[in-house]
Amino acid sequence: MYSEKEAMQSRGCCFVPSADQKNENINQHSCCKLDAYDWLSDINFIEEKRYFDIVEVRFKNNRKGFFRSPEGETLLSGDIVAVEASPGHDIGIVSLTGEIVRLQMHKKKVPYKDTYISKVYRKARGNDIEKWVQAAALEIPSMITTRKAVMDLGLDMKINDVEYQGDKTKAVFYYTAEGRVDFRELIKILADKFSVRIEMKQIGVRNPQKLAGQCGKLKCCLNFEQDNYKEESAKFPPSDVKLKTKAGDAFFQKKDILSGMMWYSYYETPSVFIQLRRQEVQNIQRMNDKGKLPDALNTQLEAELEGSIKFDNVIGQDDVTRFDKVKTGNSKGNSKRNGNRNKSNNKNRNQSNNKNAKTQDNKEGNKSAKDNNNKAKANNSKNNNRNNAKDNNPKQQQRSRSARPNNKNNKVNKSNKPKAKRENKPQVNKGEKS
Repeated sequence: MYSEKEAMQSRGCCFVPSADQKNENINQHSCCKLDAYDWLSDINFIEEKRYFDIVEVRFKNNRKGFFRSPEGETLLSGDIVAVEASPGHDIGIVSLTGEIVRLQMHKKKVPYKDTYISKVYRKARGNDIEKWVQAAALEIPSMITTRKAVMDLGLDMKINDVEYQGDKTKAVFYYTAEGRVDFRELIKILADKFSVRIEMKQIGVRNPQKLAGQCGKLKCCLNFEQDNYKEESAKFPPSDVKLKTKAGDAFFQKKDILSGMMWYSYYETPSVFIQLRRQEVQNIQRMNDKGKLPDALNTQLEAELEGSIKFDNVIGQDDVTRFDKVKTGNSKGNSKRNGNRNKSNNKNRNQSNNKNAKTQDNKEGNKSAKDNNNKAKANNSKNNNRNNAKDNNPKQQQRSRSARPNNKNNKVNKSNKPKAKRENKPQVNKGEKS
């Protein structure tokens, strides 16, 4: 038989609640699933008057709902309340109050001006809490009994969870199935056995994407990192101790567990974050315990960070052949990939060089052809000018006609043409005078 303490852990309670205990002992943040931190808790009330009358109430596991509180009733986080249900009433714990509830409703697209929002009846009485605890203790045994009944009936479904209503009048059975299931016979058996109203709810086979990792299942891989975070967190100094320096007192802001860094701010300048190593924070705390004050917080770390800054030489990154060098890898696979990459780069570069050479040759050929065309045009224009001049001069036309030989009949052989006689000029010696 499961104990009542184990049953109430599903509601976020580390122990069995009672009617006479204080509310802050119920809402244990370490026990609640998907707990929310009220970062607007200091502005929930103005002049001791509530200005937002809707509260958030949590139930089993991660089920939550918004309920309108009664007039004149002041509810605080952790109060056990009786809320409206169908049928009867349910018991839950107030998780958020005030202005942050308005933001939560806006985030989940719930209109807070809707008149059909369920109501909070009252704060839970002693008999309400006693019945609520008894109903929660019946959930696990009911789930085991239902699974046996499903196997006996041969139904293709799986019972995942059971939740009893706070007044112990209704039970909701959550199940998963690949298709539709005829569970009418199962409902009759469960109603006769548990003497409560039975409600069946089918849930998806896969989890929501927000809770699923790359494998499509729950992000259980975070559990493997939990031990590492706990081990590293134990190495940090206490964060609630302020650091005293000659420049002023500083308070803790945040920390990075994996890098071992902590951030502090002076009270005079809370918006300026100063980065420190956890060892430096420990040393400053030891100095403060001995009554000594350091000059400042970030002098040594800033000097180290400035000295550790390195600039890369980016000269030559615009070179065309910067990818030609083969990068040596540690494994054969890396060298093979680099070789293939270089081959493809060389092939592309050769193709681009051939294209450039072809375009250069085409340019030179076009230039020479253009020059030849210009020369031919110039010669033609000269010949045309000469012919026009001859046509206009009749003497020149007659002379050219008479001097022009007949190519057909009067062909002259250059070899038989008599050579012209030279005129005998008197030879003059250089020494004689003429």
